[in-house]
Amino acid sequence: MEKLSVSHMNARFALPNRSFDFLQFQHSIFFLKFPNPNQNSNPNSNLVRLRRLNCSVSDGTVPSSVGATDSSLVVKKAAEVSSDLKGTSIFLVGLQSSLKAGLGKLLADALRYYYFDSDSLVEEAVGGALAAKSFRESDTKGFYESETEVLKQLSSMGRLVVCAGNGAVTSPTNLALLRHGISLWIDVPLDLVARDLTEDQFVPGSYPEVRDEQGALYDKYRAGYATADAIVSVQKVASRLGRDNLDEVTIEDLTLEALREIEKLTRVKKMIEEAARPF
Repeated sequence: MEKLSVSHMNARFALPNRSFDFLQFQHSIFFLKFPNPNQNSNPNSNLVRLRRLNCSVSDGTVPSSVGATDSSLVVKKAAEVSSDLKGTSIFLVGLQSSLKAGLGKLLADALRYYYFDSDSLVEEAVGGALAAKSFRESDTKGFYESETEVLKQLSSMGRLVVCAGNGAVTSPTNLALLRHGISLWIDVPLDLVARDLTEDQFVPGSYPEVRDEQGALYDKYRAGYATADAIVSVQKVASRLGRDNLDEVTIEDLTLEALREIEKLTRVKKMIEEAARPF
């Protein structure tokens, strides 16, 4: 089957019909073949644009919206962590929110990693959010297989920060794939998640309805989130910084916390490796 190459920004690729295949990274080129549930679609309907939102690579600079002091601390800590990290990929789990996504993008920028949103990859591969919703409802097993396929290919790469969807913690297979890298649970309070989703109109419904829905998701996936290697908690960061208002916790604060947790994990791994060496 023909492989279609995709550059990492603003490129188009075609999804073959009736086939599972792979997403592969090599230098700055991506090859993607993916199951297309729309078997009778017209020839152009399975063309998907991979936008910078889903895959980006940093040039080492931090977005201009980041304060100068905080950004310098993030970059400094990332430089300290990078040597021991050795290109190990990082997977972020937890309820979707702008804090989680923002942390992922800033972390990728600071480490000079590529950034992916796994949910968006699945959605774009099957024709968009509405098509993904229809696919999930009509063929749940097939949809889960698609999520696993994306995660399988992402976990085989290095130098990635992956903002993972809830599908990443729904099966032993997917949880095992997360072990190919470092996993962090980005624990954002339900109130902030619901307000975020409501204000940005990512999901329909009033604030109380959205909060209840997100609470149900939290209860459903909490055990999966808890398998992560470390937790980055908005509430704990606020408490440590002496901030009574959780809105005062910035993406930079959370990214620094994530880098500290990554540093601890890499140090432990290094100690274990050194202890295992023969005398």
